[in-house]
Amino acid sequence: MKEFDYIIIGGGCAGLSLAYELEVHEKLKDKTLAIIEPRQEYKKDKTWSFWKVVPHNFDDCVKKNWENFSVNIPGKTNYLECKNYPYQSIDSGLFYQKINNRLKENKNISFFKDITEINTRNSFIFNSVSEIKKNHLNLWQHFCGVEIETNNNFFDEEIFNLMDFDCDQRESVHFFYTLPYSKNKALVETTWLSKMNDNSLKDYDNQIKEYIEKHLKIKNYKITYKEEGAIPLFYPLHKKEKNKINIGTAGGMTRLSTGYTFLNIQEHSKYIRENIENISNSKKFEISKKYQFLDDIFLRVLNRHPEKMSDIFFKMFKASPKTVIRFLSNKSNFLEDLSIIFKMPKWIFIKALFD
Repeated sequence: MKEFDYIIIGGGCAGLSLAYELEVHEKLKDKTLAIIEPRQEYKKDKTWSFWKVVPHNFDDCVKKNWENFSVNIPGKTNYLECKNYPYQSIDSGLFYQKINNRLKENKNISFFKDITEINTRNSFIFNSVSEIKKNHLNLWQHFCGVEIETNNNFFDEEIFNLMDFDCDQRESVHFFYTLPYSKNKALVETTWLSKMNDNSLKDYDNQIKEYIEKHLKIKNYKITYKEEGAIPLFYPLHKKEKNKINIGTAGGMTRLSTGYTFLNIQEHSKYIRENIENISNSKKFEISKKYQFLDDIFLRVLNRHPEKMSDIFFKMFKASPKTVIRFLSNKSNFLEDLSIIFKMPKWIFIKALFD
């Protein structure tokens, strides 16, 4: 069986981002790479959105940028600007096409459906497949979104709704998320932060239909695309192995309080590329311990007081939008952290700290 210098297990966002980073910086000129990916074809299957706090390789895959957003709770709406850090939405179809077209040009890169097809003994492995131990106490961010097209111009395409908590909470944390791509096209998504074993929350189609027709008051529309997924709000199992690094969610690149992963993947890919010649001895790349600590407390509060979370999120965004965005994107300084912490209900968080 054929041997390779590098193997990437999983040809999704993390695996392809890393392969592209290595390829465009000519790190695969004299090295071979195998990508293990079982899917039969690449097509649009996800939407990745984030505030652009750092440069990345995929501006040409951005479907839309926004510089204004809102956060809603029943009876109140907070309108905010994000001109310094525009919010971007990546079309996964364009992302896959761009990367695969580039990778096909390099004869040192090969795709396989299963790792048993190659010899892994002498390779350095980058693994993006999470090993998750099922635990009914673990929290997940699970969601379903549809892109809709309306008969008439309905949406204000200059502002997106990050969180609308004016919906049935069912003793969990529930909000809707709306990205208007144009005046008559938008992604509408129902999002839950809950324990994954609660199937009563997964009547996604009914939730979306009711929100579009009763809340947004849109009667005539068609669904052009649908996506569904779940993000673990806990770190997957990790065991240190020689000549192996976990990447993506498997490598702890998901910010647990938000679910944001895309830009963390890009920064991790850049770090690996910069250290590829000595990757076996490189320091582990991870989200700052500061955010891991704060997220742990935040998720304890979320788990114990789901009924308070809409107010907590709303109060968080009472701080400077620039500060909140930097905090949620792992880029805040100590003073910015304090300004967020002081917006939180102190007794609940202090209790969670010592529980």
